[in-house]
Amino acid sequence: MTRSTTRALTRTLTHHLHHAQQFLKNRTRHGGERGDIPGWVMVVLMTAAIVAAVWALAEPALTRLFNDAIDEVAR
Repeated sequence: MTRSTTRALTRTLTHHLHHAQQFLKNRTRHGGERGDIPGWVMVVLMTAAIVAAVWALAEPALTRLFNDAIDEVAR
């Protein structure tokens, strides 16, 4: 995966997470609820965003580590 692909994936994931958050906000607001997002939903969304950010930063190193391990096994 190239750096530009990783960036595009991160942007897409962030975009979808934002829309999911807005959907949940609107759904609870119109359903007679308090109007805020339940805590577990925010934890899931924030965790997904952190994983995407860390993956984007660590992807080259993880790829290199994986390829080195496969090369060692193949010898």
